[in-house]
Amino acid sequence: MRIAIGCDEAAYDLKELIKQELVELHHDVQDFGTYDRRPVMYPDVAFAVAEQVAAGMFERAILLCGTGIGMAICANKVPGVRAAQAHDAYSAERAARSNDAQVLTLGARVVGPELARTIVRAWLAASFDPARSGRKVELIRAYERRTHGAIVNAG
Repeated sequence: MRIAIGCDEAAYDLKELIKQELVELHHDVQDFGTYDRRPVMYPDVAFAVAEQVAAGMFERAILLCGTGIGMAICANKVPGVRAAQAHDAYSAERAARSNDAQVLTLGARVVGPELARTIVRAWLAASFDPARSGRKVELIRAYERRTHGAIVNAG
């Protein structure tokens, strides 16, 4: 699977760990930064990643910051993207299965490394269940079409 990953300086170490985990799981990973612990503006990273997801360049993406909240807010501003913050495996699994969330956000200051790995694996293992939740996600897409016009990769 093609997966984009990005973070701010607060989550650099966790991003590196998750990136290595993804590579070990044989995913094609592209890192959108940050590439060290120097401060960056997390919205810049989140928007860059989310726009690539919306354009269909990546099937999924993981964004990390101190809490995961800021990244989720930013990514969800990009039409066609459904980002979910998760601090447990069940929520991550449901984000993919029920909400077709292509973006997972994690908080490095609230989720430890082993739990983060578990959350990521649960999210990656889950696939959207359109029979159960398709109508709900279609309502989200319809709203985006009404308010933002045609959306690339709305599927």
